[in-house]
This record gives sequence, C-alpha cells and structure tokens, in this order.
Amino acid sequence: MNAALYSINHKVISWMVVLLMMVGGVISFTSLGQLEQPEFTIKTALVITNYPGASSEQVEEEVTLPLEDAIQQMSQIKHITSINSAGLSQIEVEISDQYDKHSLPQVWDELRRKVNDTQGTMPTGVSPSVIVDDFSDVYGYLLNLTGKDYSYRELHNFSNLLRRELVLIPGVKKVSVSGIPQEIVVVEISQQKLAALGLEPDYIYGLLQTQNVVSNAGKMLVGDYRIRIHPTGEFVDITEMKNILVSPADSQRLIYLGDIANVYRTTTEAPSQIYHNNGEKALSVGVSYSSGVNVVDISRAISQHLESLSSEIPVGMQLNVIYDQGSIVDKSVSGFIINLAQSVAIVILVLLVFMGLKSGLLMGAVLTITILGTFIVMNVFGIQLQNVSLGALIIALGMLVDNAIVVTEGIIIGIKKGLSRREAASRIVKQSQGPLLGATIIAIMAFAPIGLSSDATGEFCASLFQVLLISLSISWLTAITITPFFCYLLFKDGDKNNAEENPYNGVIFNIYDKILSSAMRYRFLSLITVFLMLIAAVVGMTKVKSVFFPASTTPIFMVDIWMPEGTDILSTETLVKRIEHDLLPIYDEHGIVNITSVTGQGAQRFALTYQPEKTYAAYAQLLLEMRDLENLAQFLPWLEQYLRDTYPEAEYRVKKMENGPSPAAKIEARLYGDDPIILRKLAEHVKVIFDQESDADNIRNTWRNQSLFIRPQIDLARSREIGISKQDLDTALLRNFNGQQIGIYRDGSHLLPIIARSPANERKQANSLNELQVWSSKYRDFTPITQLISHFTSEWENPIIMRRDRKRVITVLADPATYSHETADSLLKKVRHKVEALELPAGYTLEWGGEFETSSEAQQGLASSIPMGYLAMFLITVLLFNSLRQPIVIWLTVPLAVIGVAFGLLVLDAPLSFMAIIGMLSLSGMIIKNSIVLVDQINVELKDGKPPYQAVYQSAVSRVRPVGMAALTTMLGMVPLLSDPFFQSMAVTIVFGLGFATVLTLVVLPVIYTIIYQIKVEYFVTS
Repeated sequence: MNAALYSINHKVISWMVVLLMMVGGVISFTSLGQLEQPEFTIKTALVITNYPGASSEQVEEEVTLPLEDAIQQMSQIKHITSINSAGLSQIEVEISDQYDKHSLPQVWDELRRKVNDTQGTMPTGVSPSVIVDDFSDVYGYLLNLTGKDYSYRELHNFSNLLRRELVLIPGVKKVSVSGIPQEIVVVEISQQKLAALGLEPDYIYGLLQTQNVVSNAGKMLVGDYRIRIHPTGEFVDITEMKNILVSPADSQRLIYLGDIANVYRTTTEAPSQIYHNNGEKALSVGVSYSSGVNVVDISRAISQHLESLSSEIPVGMQLNVIYDQGSIVDKSVSGFIINLAQSVAIVILVLLVFMGLKSGLLMGAVLTITILGTFIVMNVFGIQLQNVSLGALIIALGMLVDNAIVVTEGIIIGIKKGLSRREAASRIVKQSQGPLLGATIIAIMAFAPIGLSSDATGEFCASLFQVLLISLSISWLTAITITPFFCYLLFKDGDKNNAEENPYNGVIFNIYDKILSSAMRYRFLSLITVFLMLIAAVVGMTKVKSVFFPASTTPIFMVDIWMPEGTDILSTETLVKRIEHDLLPIYDEHGIVNITSVTGQGAQRFALTYQPEKTYAAYAQLLLEMRDLENLAQFLPWLEQYLRDTYPEAEYRVKKMENGPSPAAKIEARLYGDDPIILRKLAEHVKVIFDQESDADNIRNTWRNQSLFIRPQIDLARSREIGISKQDLDTALLRNFNGQQIGIYRDGSHLLPIIARSPANERKQANSLNELQVWSSKYRDFTPITQLISHFTSEWENPIIMRRDRKRVITVLADPATYSHETADSLLKKVRHKVEALELPAGYTLEWGGEFETSSEAQQGLASSIPMGYLAMFLITVLLFNSLRQPIVIWLTVPLAVIGVAFGLLVLDAPLSFMAIIGMLSLSGMIIKNSIVLVDQINVELKDGKPPYQAVYQSAVSRVRPVGMAALTTMLGMVPLLSDPFFQSMAVTIVFGLGFATVLTLVVLPVIYTIIYQIKVEYFVTS
C-alpha cells in the first residue's frame, strides 16, 4: 500500500488525524509535568553509627570495618566510602549504575539486612546503625522561618502547623523541617556540692529515671469489668521534678532536688545543625514534590496556601522563600518555549525563502503537527518538560523537516516534469520511504548511546534521546502521509506539454555545478586538500578547552567555610554571625536578595545537582541568592577575596550551582595506603605541587588538620585500691564537661532527654579538671581526680580517617581559581605529570577523581554503547543498499564533521563539554542521513540508464536543495541555543560541524564514489 495515495484518497481520515494531533498536542502540552532539570536517581545510602567515647581509629576498626565487610558482600555495590571521626561512623554506599529507581528499594532492603546482621557483634556502647536512603528527595520549595524574639520551641511549634498544612496539598510528597536544636531538660548539679553533702550521684539519677518511667501497673477485676490501673507520679512539669526527695532514707535532713540542682528546660549546647536567615536564627522548611507532577502548578498552590495562612503567622515571625523551583521552572520553560518558537520561526522563514511560499507554509504546518504529536507521546510515557527535553526538541527541529523536504522537493520536481500531483506524490513516496526510514533510524541510533548509558550522566540526559526518538519517528510518518496530502491540496497538476527539461537552474546550482565539476575532475587533489583540512582540525581539537558540564544560570552560589578541625560548632557559628553582620549593610549595593547560612552540615537538598555536605562541627555554608547573574559574576570574586582577607582563620570555597552531576571538587588526587603518617606526607607533597600553580585554589585534604586530645594517665594501682573503675572515671568526666542522659521527660508527644551536668563555671573552665570529684562505690564517697590520675598529657590525633573501597584514602582537593580562565581539565594537565612522578612506597597507590573521573565515567557509559549503536547504523546502510561499497562511501564522509567542529569551538572559544560530545555523536547520524539521500538518488539515476559519471554528477546536483535545506534548517534551528550555557557547546558543534560537513559531503562524496567505483571522468553538457 502506498501511504501517499492512501492519505490523498482518504481525505476525511487525513484531516481527522491532523485535527487530533493538533488538539491532542495542545492538551498534552498543558498537562505535561515541568521540572527545572531532569530527574536522575541518586544511588547512594548512608549508614550512620554512633560509638560514644571512641576515637576515630577505634570507630574505624571496631565499627566501620565489620560493617564494610558485611556490605561488601552485596553484588550491587559500586563504591563504599566511609568517614570515621570520634564517636561517629558515616558509611556512604554507592550502588552500581545498572540498578534503576525501581530496583533500588530491594537493594536498600538487602543493605538493611546486612547491616542488621552485624549489630549483634558490635562492641558494648555502639548505638544501632541508622540507614538513610532518601537522598533523592529534593525540596524544591525551600522556606526559612525566622522570629528574632521567639524561642526555637515556639518556632518549632509553628513549623509543625506549616508541615501539617502543606503536606495536604495535592502533589506534595513530603515536608521536612531542619535546624531544630534538640530540646533537653537539664539537671545541673555541682560535683563539689554533692561531695560536700555526701550524696551519691547514681542514687539521685536513678530516682529520676525510675520515677518518670512508663510501666505496667496491671488491671483490676471489678464486677464484669477489667479496669486498667495507672498510678500518678510521672513528672507533669519541671516543678514536680524539683520537688523529688533525693536525700537517702537514713538521712537526718530532707533534701529535695531543687535544693542542690538547677533544673530547667533548654536546647543542647552542641546542635548538629544551625540555620540563619539574613543574620537571624531560622528553621528550614523544605517541601518535596511527588514524581511526575507539574511543579509550577504545585508551587503556585503552595504560595496561595501560605498566603491564606498569613493571618495565623504570629507577629514577628516571617516566612522567607529561599528557593522556589516552580518559579524557576516557569521562567526556564517559558524561555525555552520562546527559543522553540524562535527556532520554528527561523526554520519556516528559511523554507519560505528557499522553497517558496506554498512549500514553506506546507512544511511549517507539517513541522507544527510533528511537534504537537511529540507532546502527545511524551505525555503518554511521562516525559516531562525540562531543559534537556526541551533542548532535544530544538535540536530535532531542523531534522524534523528533513524527510518532508525530500518528499516535497520530489513532488515539486515531478510536477515540473509534467506529472500529476497524485502520480508525483505516489512516485516519490514509493521511491524514498525506505531510504528515508533507514536514514531516520540511523539519525536516531546516533543518539542511542545517550539513552543506553546507565550512569548518572546518561540518566540525566536520557530524555534527549527519548524526545529525539519520538519526534524523528513521527516526522517520518508525517513525511509519507501528511506531507503528500498537503502537497496534493496546495499544488496543481503538472503540464506535460510545458515540462521543464532542467529544473535545477539558479545561482546556487550554477556555482555548485562549477565546484563539483572541478572537484570530480581533479579528484585526488580534492581528497588531499580535504585530508589536510582534517589533520589540521584534529590538531586544533587538542587546543580546545574541556569541561564536563557548565555552571548553572540560577543566580545562587555557595560559600563553604571550614574552620580548623576540632572547632566547636558554636565557635563556627560565631564566625558565620560575624560574616552575616558585615554583609547585611551591602545587600542593595551588590544585589544580594537573601543569605541563608547552615552550620554543621549542608542545607536540605533543594536541587538534584546540589550536594549537601555531611556532618562536621567545623563546617558552615552560606547560600547567597543574587538579583541576577550579572550581580553574581561581579560579587562572587569580590566576596571570596574579602572573606580571605578579613577572616583568615577559616578556609573558603566559593562555587556556583552546577548544571549536572558534580563531584566534591574539580580536581581530586586520591592516595591509598595503610599508614596515616605516610598518607599525610604524600598528601603534603601533592598539595605543594598544587600550590605551585597560581590558578589552583581551594587546596585542601579530606583528613583536614590533626587535632589535640587530652589523655589522663590513670594510676591503676591507686584506682583499684579506691574501687574506681575506668568507666566510673569516664562517667564523671562526661557528666562534668558534657552531661549525661539519665532519663526521659515527657511533654505530650515530645520526649526530651534529661541531662545531668555540672554548672557552667565547672564544665567550661579547663582548670576545673583538676578539681573534679569521682564517686567511689566501694567507699561510698568522693575522691579527688588528682588521686587517680598520675598526670595529664595532650596528644595529636587524626580527627577524621577516610576509607574508600575498604582502604584508607586521603584525597587532596583543588579547584580552578574563580579569577582564572583555567578549566578543571587544563589545570589537571598542568599538575598531573608532576603528581604521577612522585615515588610512592610499596602498597600505596594514586587515583584521580573529581571532574576527570565523573567525565570519564560518563564517556565510558557512552563508549560502552557506541559500538553496538554504530554497528547497527552501518548494518542499516548495508541493508538499504544491499552493498558494502556504497555504505563505505557514506561512512567516509562522517569524519569531515571534525573540521567544522574544531573551527567553531576554537573561533567561539566554546568548551568541549559532555553535551558537545553528544553533539558530535549526533552529527554522524545527520551526515549519514544526508549522504543516504544522495547515494539513493545515484542508484535511481543509474536505474534510469544514465552513464555512471553523469549519474553521480546529476544526482549530486539534484540533491543540493533537499540536503542543503535539511542541513540549513537544522543549523539555524540551533541558533537560539547558542546563548544557552548548557547547550552552547552542543549547538556550536552541530552548527559548524554540520555546516562544514554538508558542504564538503556534497563535493567529497561524489569524488569518493567515483574513486571507489573507478568511474572515469566524462565530459557532457550539464545545463
């Protein structure tokens, strides 16, 4: 069945299909989910285990090693990375790329079983491991709740109201509140006072624990009823706790807890996370969206709901929106829609200029229908609108009219030769539908490595392949059905009496005629010239700078602040407060909209490409929202220098938001080995090499600085004589300087730890260590610590020990300086050979991470699927022509794209990014598609009985317009993307690569064809 004749003969069905695609496309577009960036699965879980009192080495050896042994038994593991610090093990488990979001829940279940199986073998004092596997939760609507005159408890109570209200909004998956300090009840007792009164600490704390316990008092049978018994005695408030009698039964006087202790409710002195917003204490409220929803609509619903709650917000409290993904997506999608409209307009304008009014309008209509049909299929398969999928549509625009151009051109030529509309449409569709299908499949297969790549980058860019697969498939269907139908409606039948003998007249045809004649006549000279151009291009590619993904255009940047390791979190917060105080007066001057600070760890993940830092008391991060990118570009380097000059006690790393998956630093040198001393020495050597490069910045290592610890030397003989164990001594020290949990205070649904500790004057002064009293259960009396300790020493330790894949590893990190023009790739090239020249002891190895590793993994993900993709493309060309020589002729034109790519990247100073590599892969499909059209025409001419040389020549001339127009529409359709940072390098690659390759293909392919088929030069009249 001829598809063209069917669509022409069944006009009602054809119109119905057109109408359904247009209406359905519009409806689908309005219902598509919208995101800023594509979703990709974070295949990481965190196993957190507390081991109070243990050193980093003890945590590593007694907790982390057994857990790593158990976890490593899982076949799904890709990497295991651990951070071991005093009292805390943090193990990051990364799963292999082949496991997707649907299979991960089962993987996490297996991880839990492995971890739970080890819990029984853990040392006494180790808390149960906690597994966090919700890293993929992105809080796209981020609020800060502030209230200068309110306590954290009051802020927390109102945040609970917000949580209950917001989670009810359809499309909201989860509401999380961060920055809430642990509220505690403190029983502050002076150790000296206890010693003076002779009161036993454990007796007092035991009373508090047993008095406020929930226990079963049973039930009483009364008649036919069994009634539950529930005695009073639990603490209703703090006053009741103060009134508990703590004097021993044989005491002559009554002593109440309130007589010897200060009992009060407060927050912990060592919170894990502290938020500020523009200098005021804050809580962070994050709202995550359900998968597949339109975040623009949900964002608006959240804003409207918050507006309706404005009357319930207490006076003095404020809600500040820090990040609204919905508004960003709205602007981003709107911008892309404008780019898409511009591209459509450019393509239609080009068609109108070069193919005439009717042909231009016809193909503009076909293009619109194809795009709307793509929206329908995207909606069916749940492909959302985001920067990659919309970019794919723009990339596809030019290719979407390629098939229609070939069909329309063939119909026009047929009509000019005197054929009827029906006959011309039937003939060209019958002749070209097979080759066009093959060419379309090849163009799709060129993008297949992206869709088949299983790593994070491949998943991030997967919608590029999906959208191109859908749109190009639809374009072939519309080309053989809707296009001939519209041609039948718009054009008139040809007149055989006035048929044109040569429809290829015009300036362009005449110029091409002369160039082609010369090239085919001097074929070997032509090939040598092109070969020299290709060599020059390959050399030029080595001069192109390289990046993985460009920075995001979101006007937000971050400042990582690192105090010396061992710094108290409140001291880190003090520095943050000073910085915030200094920046407040210059908000307007520098275009600062908002500053959020987080001390202790990273902020809630508000974008998939944002990597929150793990827990460190010496760490803080500033999130700065700027008015626009221009303000950001000016303020960022100024702030970096200002911080280093004004607050030199800390290290600073200023970084922009990323557009794709990103590592911890741009350059990472990992050193593996066993001995911490040797590892630190090697790391110092690497750091010296990095320091020698003026364009290297933020140079640091992951083990940070060594820190001091105090080691009391116990007189074992004396302590045994007195009856005091090491645990008794540890408990006394803990209660005096930090506090010890001795019970639970119940306040409704809140369970607050009861903490026993010494007053501030005893616990916050170093000299109070010598005055500490330790209880002896043997003699039931206090003993001065000086009688138990022979002397005190201070020693250095590694506060952090890191491991990767069950080996100790120290990583030296660096980034290109913000003021330099260096990329991670160019900076790595400067230092790599020097670092690799270092002599490593036996058993020690070096590995490069950072952007080099991330980019290499992404390229390997592509490379693993490229051979099969290209083999399939080659086989399709062989099947199309039932020949080997013709596919070889076609494939020899593919490398010509490098000439244009190198020229474009060098002239526009654009980087060779991952997206540019994808662009280069896609070029092969575009070039092969155009070459198939030309070679197929040669076969048609040969079948018509023309001499070989004349057939090659006239086929090339007859394909100038469809091949040239296909390339030109693709190139010009990409123009709006030249200003988009994410797609710029890909746009440059395609525009210049396709432009040069098309011009050269129209000349070189006929030359190669005549050489491979040994066709002699013939002279004949060409016009």
